[in-house]
Formats: sequence, structure tokens, C-alpha cells
Amino acid sequence: MIPVLGYEDRKVAVLGLGRSGLATARSLKAGGAQALCWDDSVEARAAAEAEGFTIHDLTKQGAFEDVACLVVSPGIPHLYPEPNKVIAAAWDAGVPVDNDIGLFFRSLGQGEWMDHDTPPRVIAVTGSNGKSTTSALIHHILTENGTPSQLAGNIGRGVLDIEPPEDGEVVVLELSSYQTDLARALTPDVAVFTNLSPDHLDRHGGMGGYFAAKRRLFSEGGPDRAVIGVDEAEGQYLANQLVEGLSDTRLIRVSVDRKLTDGWSVFARKGFLSEWRKGRQMASFDLREIAGLPGAHNHQNACAAYAACRAINIPPKVIGAAFETFAGLPHRSQLVGEKDGVRFVNDSKATNVDAAAKALQAFKSIRWIAGGMGKDGGIADLAPHLGSVAKAYLIGFSARDFALQLGDTPYEICETMEAAVTKAASEAQAGDTVLLAPAAASFDQYPNFEKRGEDFTAQVEALL
Repeated sequence: MIPVLGYEDRKVAVLGLGRSGLATARSLKAGGAQALCWDDSVEARAAAEAEGFTIHDLTKQGAFEDVACLVVSPGIPHLYPEPNKVIAAAWDAGVPVDNDIGLFFRSLGQGEWMDHDTPPRVIAVTGSNGKSTTSALIHHILTENGTPSQLAGNIGRGVLDIEPPEDGEVVVLELSSYQTDLARALTPDVAVFTNLSPDHLDRHGGMGGYFAAKRRLFSEGGPDRAVIGVDEAEGQYLANQLVEGLSDTRLIRVSVDRKLTDGWSVFARKGFLSEWRKGRQMASFDLREIAGLPGAHNHQNACAAYAACRAINIPPKVIGAAFETFAGLPHRSQLVGEKDGVRFVNDSKATNVDAAAKALQAFKSIRWIAGGMGKDGGIADLAPHLGSVAKAYLIGFSARDFALQLGDTPYEICETMEAAVTKAASEAQAGDTVLLAPAAASFDQYPNFEKRGEDFTAQVEALL
């Protein structure tokens, strides 16, 4: 646990008592603060009270008297589509609003852990797609290098739930836009921006607000070194804002769209990763046969992870060897099994069109399982990527809407995962890939994308 510092003997309100909220309350208590906890859920309040925390109704008049700060869980909207009433009340009372990420960085700068011979460092990863794989791959490379590290944030453990870092340790954080948007302190040593595509637009008031939330990781204090994917205009803009020119080594540019040979850059073309610095190629690796990193989208993740590790001086040979042993993450282009020449791949994390497009480009002759709670625009933008789809098997709330946007691609309305897997497997031929890449949220049939992926995996394993 990371004790929250700076609020000793003061009252701090905690709104939202899920995983991050309870971890925050525990860390505040460990740092000497009094946590005043509230959640709309009776069950969540009871769980906090059972741990000895004070339940304090933040919806009542005068709830913020003598409160030093309000800490908000990431799932609670603070501005769009409209401010949460408790947050608005904190604003009216002049109470600062923060989240667990902000408290982590605030405490990082004050803790005894900075007295190590080699102070711990933080690598923070954000972007629309590939954050989890990139973060996990960085953590894997550090482990293979013998560097002590912990993985936290939007993946694995809550950021305040990790152990105080030891000498020379590196903390790897995956940070969503929900987490970067509200944090009052963001001071990683290395910050990574993978890419940007439309997502969570209602929460951020549009694409501009969404990008602004991501950009805060690079502007609220600023990293010592930045790794920026420059295949979108937003990435190019961000890279340009951070440095004085291409020769500035505080920036490593990343691309899978084009060759980059100016400044410090890492790019992948035709399955080969290359690092260039000062006009010279420093290293090159063949990514094509690495099982844990299939497809161009994972090559982008590999480039970002490679660059982040080079930023802290890990040798190229160590990184290349670690690529070979990376198993990948569940629900992200995860090979579940193979039978009679047919592969079954779980990419349940492909919850938006951009992620699904990358999955569709990674395989040939696809039996595509898609659908769920569709997002604005449905799957119209996937039209250029449907050439490899032999047939689509549609599930969930948006199945019929998706069917109308498939053009000439054969499809079948299956409704459920069981029906879709069964039908796709029965029609698949040697060389086909049965791919779950929903291009939609899971909330119509599942509590999260993990449960959806687990259902796919269970159905496939039953067939195999």
C-alpha cells in the first residue's frame, strides 16, 4: 500500500467505493488522514463500514465543511455529459477535487522511497488502443532485464494498492482518459502516447475533450522523456508541443505507417521494428513470428514498449529477447485454441471500431463474431477492412444494426455467444480464424469485456 501524504489529521472525502475507492480510503488512513466515505450503493457503503471507515453522506447540505479534498473514483463523470452533483457541491464549497492517480503522484514526490540510492521511476502509458498490451509488455521486459517493477493503474492492481517501490524499481501505469482527466498531479519519468481514435466521447464532450484528457499526462508537470505515436494528427501535434526540434532526445517518435529516420525514432514496417537515432539505425528486430504480438496493431505496441524501455537505457538485445517470451494478454488477440487448421482468437477488448479494424487486419479468412452495445456510428467505418471476413456472426443488442452496415459481407444473426461460436466453428475450414472482435461495448449481455471474452473462451474450449 502507498500511504497518501499531505493530508495528515485532515478530513478527505471519498466518492465511489469500488476497487479504487476502497484502496484510496485505506491509503488515506495509512497516511494519517480521516477518510469520509460515500457511495450511492448500500452494499458498497456497508463494505466500507465493515472495514471501519466513516460513512459520510456527501449529498447533504454542508457535507464539505472542514473537508480538505474530494477524491473521486474514475467511473464517476465530473464534467460531461453533466457534472455529478456531489462534485458540483465540492466546487461550490471550494474543495479541491482529485483522484487516486493524483494522490499517487503527490505522495510519490514526498515519500521516504525517494531516499533510495536509485529513486524509483514511473512509466505511464495512455492512448486509445494498445495501452494494456504496451504496459504489460514494458513490465515483462523490465522483469526479463532483472529490474524490479510493478504493474498498476487501469490494469492489475489499483495504483495506491501497490507496495512501496524498492531501490531502482520502475512502476508501470496504464492510465485511461478517465484517470488522466481529473488527476491534479501527473509527473511520470516516461510518458507514452500510443494512438488516438474516437472513444468515450460522451464522457469528454467530444473528440477535443477526449484528446485534452490524454494530453494532460504530458502537460501537468511533464515527463522527463516522452514516447509519442505520430500516426495521427493529435500525436504529431503533441510531439511538436513537447520539444524544440527533432534532435531533442526528450522525445522518441513511434510509427507503424511510415519510416522515421530523423531524431530518435522507433518504427515498424512489414513486420520489422527499427530504432534510429541521429540518422543511424541502432537496432532491428523481426516481429512477424512472435506469437504474443500478432498483427500490425501489436507491432505498434511493441514499438511503444521498446521505446519506453530504451528511454531508461535497457539494451536492445534484452528487449528483443523479451519479445520472444511475451505471452500476450487475455482478451487481446489471445489465441484460445486450434483444431483441424482453424484458429480461435479472443479479442474481446476490441470494444471500438478502431481496435476491431486492427484485429481484422491481423488475420486472413476470418469468421468474425461481432456485436454488443454498439457505439455512435456503428461499424460503418469498418467497410474498408471487411475483405478478409468470410462471414460475420452477430450477437447482442446491436446485431441487427451492424447487419445493415456490412454491405456484401455474408452474415448471420446469432444473438448469443454460444450460438455464434457453434455456428462459426461448424462452417470454418482449415486456414480460417474464428475471431471475436466485437467493435462494441459488452454491457448489454456482460458486466465487462473480460466476462465476454471468458464466455467466448469457455464456448471454444467446450468445442475443442
